[in-house]
Amino acid sequence: MRPDTPAENVDHTAEAARLERTAGLYPEDAEPLLLQAAAHLELSGDRPAASTLYDRLLSSADGGDDLDNPHLVRALKASNLWEYGHEAEARAIIEGIRAAAPRDPAPWVIVAEALESHDELEAAEAAFTEGAKVLLTDVPEPPYATHALLFGRHRVRRMLGAAHDEWDALADTLHSSPVSLDELHDPKRVWSLGSDNPAELEAEISRLRAELGTYREALSRPFPVAVLHWPATELTELVSAYPTLSTEYTSHEEHLATIEASLRELAASGTPNLGIVTGTVPSYEAFAASEGATPGDGDLLPQYATTLAARGRAVAWPPQRGASCWCGSASAYEGCHGLKT
Repeated sequence: MRPDTPAENVDHTAEAARLERTAGLYPEDAEPLLLQAAAHLELSGDRPAASTLYDRLLSSADGGDDLDNPHLVRALKASNLWEYGHEAEARAIIEGIRAAAPRDPAPWVIVAEALESHDELEAAEAAFTEGAKVLLTDVPEPPYATHALLFGRHRVRRMLGAAHDEWDALADTLHSSPVSLDELHDPKRVWSLGSDNPAELEAEISRLRAELGTYREALSRPFPVAVLHWPATELTELVSAYPTLSTEYTSHEEHLATIEASLRELAASGTPNLGIVTGTVPSYEAFAASEGATPGDGDLLPQYATTLAARGRAVAWPPQRGASCWCGSASAYEGCHGLKT
């Protein structure tokens, strides 16, 4: 689950250097940019340099606590360290992440897959299960971002020969490929690759095509479909500076209600990977200038939202159980905009 993992035909070292320069120009976006740079360095084979970037992020103000997702950075660092001989340090970081019980699925998936890749199947299954308990207990509909957690757990349990449980069954229902998860995760598949039986080889080719289709679908959506959110003070400043946008935003309360309604409608239509991006007037004005457009043009707003999402600024919707509401209130989402209507 590397963020926006680069293609194989890229000059990874040069791309990492470009992303580092860009992070220097846009410090507010340094976290996603440096994570992408570190991914390029890992793929180039320069794992120590990638660790240096992870350390750079974690050594920022307050020991990395100001990061959007410090647990993700630590998980990526641990996975990378293990790949070039620093197993003890990697294990210590992984245990720290598990103890912290992050509310984001990505760190859980990364540490579990790191354990899995080093044949620590029981530990990997435990990590996947811990993540599922933290994120999915009493959750009626698993968010899109948690699907990889359930699929990974299913895969490891299949290799361990464990009987299906409720979460395995849930993974089966979420899986959209024509080939079932049980087939895709069958440990005996590896033997068919060396078979002389044409029927077995043809069946394996069909399974691989199904897997490739699933990966392509995921890669076609590298960032969420995001809805633009303006905090109250920013919205007041925006409409005051650009009165033509008052037709888009009649009041802050209606703006918040429209966001929630739009996201629920998208979810009901089957659109996965939804999120919210928060705008600021200076950022929006800079974006308008870069597009050669006026900030008062309402058609620019969706483009601004997409650009923020592409830069890694989206927050997944709906929030995890017990998390604060996306609107910025002190209330939990379930007691705020998450109330059933």
